[in-house]
Amino acid sequence: MRSQQQNEPVSAGMVEKTVMRISTVSIAVNLILSVGKLLAGVLARSGAMVSDAIHSASDVFSTIIVMVGVHLSEKKADAEHPYGHERMECVAALLLAVVLAMTGGGTGINGVKNIVSGSYADLAVPGRLALIAAVLSIVVKEWMYHYTVHAARKIRSAALKADAWHHRSDAFSSVGALIGIAFARLGYPVMDSVASVVICLFILKAAYDIFKDAVDKMVDHACDPDVTSRMRETIIGTEQVQGVRWMKSRLFGSRIYLDVAIEVAGDMSLADAHEVAAVVHHRIEQEYPDVKHCMVHVDPAGD
Repeated sequence: MRSQQQNEPVSAGMVEKTVMRISTVSIAVNLILSVGKLLAGVLARSGAMVSDAIHSASDVFSTIIVMVGVHLSEKKADAEHPYGHERMECVAALLLAVVLAMTGGGTGINGVKNIVSGSYADLAVPGRLALIAAVLSIVVKEWMYHYTVHAARKIRSAALKADAWHHRSDAFSSVGALIGIAFARLGYPVMDSVASVVICLFILKAAYDIFKDAVDKMVDHACDPDVTSRMRETIIGTEQVQGVRWMKSRLFGSRIYLDVAIEVAGDMSLADAHEVAAVVHHRIEQEYPDVKHCMVHVDPAGD
């Protein structure tokens, strides 16, 4: 059973307003955090913290992409885009996935280089300030993840969800920085690089999931089978519908398009058959807010 929040319709104005509010907070927090971690990394001689600061700065870029993508996706349909612009949000999510992959890949490559170099004695031992900055970063970025992903689920925004995972990837990065700094201070500087490689794997996994989700929504992937099954039950439960001959669903950005052929009595008048189709159309779009449009075709039962 879907939660009340999932059943609530989400207006275009609500989506854009929510994204802009969340994104403004995100940019402000990331700017402050980036500057703070950069200063801590320089003053405490921590390369890991400087890299972590750069990672946080990349969040600012990703959030701007989200704001632009969602703004474009909420534009009304026009002559050149009669089905709307929802897929622009998927484009934004794809760009975010690429940014995540590049960030994670860069972290992992540098870590591997340091591990295989064998020059561990040349690595600087970071100061205590770097440890404090890492802990603070973990707390703030994890809070930003939950703050952002809650809003993303409420408005069903793929791009905002991608941005939330970028926050969490930054938290993972800070965890790696914390571990590396701690072990470096204990006399094992190579652990900084080992942690970087582990973090790289987490970030690449998140990037893959975001990329796959966005691609599915751009190539007319069918919606969730459980949702399709519930829709079928709704249609069959409609008065005078004797069966469902076929159903086709496709994801269009964060919305669903549904095509269905229903069966009605063969001797029913055209006007009555049209009325049954209209009832089915209305029920689907009312009971399933994610459905942007439902096309109903009528066939005579037993044909």
